[in-house]
Amino acid sequence: MSRNKITMKGKRTILVVDDEVKILSLVKSYLEINGYTALCAKTGREGMELFEESEGSQNPVSLILLDLMLPDFSGEEFCKKVRQASDIPIIMITAKVDEASIIRGLNLGADDYVCKPFSPRQLMARVAAALRRSGGRETGGAFLCCGDLTIDTEKRIVSRSGKAVNLTRDEYNILILFMSGRAKIFTREEILEAVKGDAYEGFDRSVDSHIKRLRAKIEDDPRSPRYILTVYGMGYRLGAPESMRTGERVPAGSRNTACPQEKVSPIEKIAGGTP
Repeated sequence: MSRNKITMKGKRTILVVDDEVKILSLVKSYLEINGYTALCAKTGREGMELFEESEGSQNPVSLILLDLMLPDFSGEEFCKKVRQASDIPIIMITAKVDEASIIRGLNLGADDYVCKPFSPRQLMARVAAALRRSGGRETGGAFLCCGDLTIDTEKRIVSRSGKAVNLTRDEYNILILFMSGRAKIFTREEILEAVKGDAYEGFDRSVDSHIKRLRAKIEDDPRSPRYILTVYGMGYRLGAPESMRTGERVPAGSRNTACPQEKVSPIEKIAGGTP
């Protein structure tokens, strides 16, 4: 099974179909930071395969983010095929801003329309709104685990060996990014885009300051980190010693010795913390 198909039980699965790699990466990062599972496809054919494979599974696709201009067939054709089998929300993402294209897409069954360039935060708000309108509820929470480091993604609580770790909003989002991305190397630009948005105009070296503060909170020895490693000339990645089970998603209520689910002391919801 490919990594792209690993899902998180109890969390909504979002299918993103777009032939622009940068957009796929950015949207995937934002979806995972917001607690969704993301499936990504660069062509209509690949997207349709992922959609069909998810049907009947424990984690079917709950919403589709769809580019209108795909290399093999149009997003409008993709939308039409999906509508023959499902009424899940579809949000079209496109550079086409003319009224005729928007009306045609909506008439084919799209639920919303987002024009490029777009705000990732606004897109996440639209995703949440579309899921609310479609009915149904997310059930259960889930944990991301790396060694003795655990993130309760529903309560947005980070703990290490059962003890709560108080992070700022940006530190939390950076940690989620690394633990969701597994062994991926993230450039400073990618980290800034995922945490601040593509319109942020800060210096990429500000990422180093965030990493330094985050290491001070989660590492035994910040000068010899185990969790967040520097890849010189490239960026950062999550450490994965053999003793760790890196970035594993564990359904709430299941037993897993690598990701203990003991209660941790309550802390403020980190999403509202100081950046």
